[in-house]
Amino acid sequence: MRLYENEAKKVLEQEGISVPKSFGLIIRPEEIERRNDLRFPLILKSLVLVGGRGKAGGIKKARDAAEAASLAGTMLGRKIHDYSVDRLLVEEAVEETGACYVGVTMNPADFNVTVIVSPAGGIDIEQVARESPDKILRLEIPGNDPTLPEDKAARLASFLASGLPQGRKHTGALKATISRLYGLFQKYDCKVAEINPLLISPRGPVAADAKIVLDDNGLYRQSRLFALLGIAAVRHDVAERTRNEVRARAAGFPYVDLLPEDHPKDPGRLYVGLVPGGAGYGIFSIDEVANVGDRFFGGRVVPVNFMDSGGGPTVEAVAEMFNLLMDYEIVDLVITSRFGGISSCDIFIRGLVGCLRQRHAEGKRLVPVFGRMVGTDLPNARDFLDQAKRETPEELRYLHITVGNRKIMAEVIKEGLRDAFERKGWT
Repeated sequence: MRLYENEAKKVLEQEGISVPKSFGLIIRPEEIERRNDLRFPLILKSLVLVGGRGKAGGIKKARDAAEAASLAGTMLGRKIHDYSVDRLLVEEAVEETGACYVGVTMNPADFNVTVIVSPAGGIDIEQVARESPDKILRLEIPGNDPTLPEDKAARLASFLASGLPQGRKHTGALKATISRLYGLFQKYDCKVAEINPLLISPRGPVAADAKIVLDDNGLYRQSRLFALLGIAAVRHDVAERTRNEVRARAAGFPYVDLLPEDHPKDPGRLYVGLVPGGAGYGIFSIDEVANVGDRFFGGRVVPVNFMDSGGGPTVEAVAEMFNLLMDYEIVDLVITSRFGGISSCDIFIRGLVGCLRQRHAEGKRLVPVFGRMVGTDLPNARDFLDQAKRETPEELRYLHITVGNRKIMAEVIKEGLRDAFERKGWT
């Protein structure tokens, strides 16, 4: 469950993290003109549960009341990524000399809490990871400590301070902010807690924007948090779905991202997408890929999704399952398995081959696929695959499908991971 920005900032403030002065929420532009407590310049922020508000015009700075009312009139009622804006958060514009990023999340491969910091704040962290990986420091906390160890906090704060203008004089305050964010992540059963940007102001670090996503499995423990925020019941907001989840829902198959949306890619890890044959095997696939990765590849393997292809997907639906994962930039390898009971191996392989052929023709990214198929319509599927490889070897050069059950899936997974590691030049 994701909190709105004003709710997230209330949590931060409760835990001792400085936030901008809030002038409350408005639902109509004329409310601006009736207020005599506003101090300009100020910031207007659209309250929607999706990212990318700034790029979509959902965050504006106003120099006076007339400009603020005019901007509010254009912002209210518009849509950001298909979600209507019906409220604006009004808050002070913080004077700042620098901006950085601080975030806490969970590594799904080993369930270690991970703290990520960067002196490049106000920019999408995935863009920083892609363009300037040296500006990111990521530390895992293997013991799942309730509080951030002192040495880790000091190292993270020093890294931030060294990359910020006059950052050294704020090292202590940065250390406190990082520790408090980590503490609230643990206290409130969060999946994600991040501040971007964390501004460096004359009064110290200030959380100009905040994102908190609570783990649904821990919500039963958070009655005090709900009381603090005035939330009467658990929210299941449509906007909480990731882009991939929205896309899968439109295509008609269950899909869940295991990583936060726009999760930065660790260059030392291998990210594996999964197209299993059913829900049970989908859950098993996550565990099996993680286990094989732990046993043979030093724990550097990260499963990125759950998927259920259902009882009888069409050729088009199968193709879309693979298209989704190949369009997901973090994915290095796709592992798939078809136990054809209700589902047809023939339909499955036609959908997969069709996906690869079309992507090749359109010049789109091709991701290696390793898998196994056995069961209903296997002879037809085998014949089609053999012919397809003869006819279009270039389009299918990254396709590795074991036909029949002479090889267990753990071995197929191991082969796929080894191939992917070798492609990266890793040992």
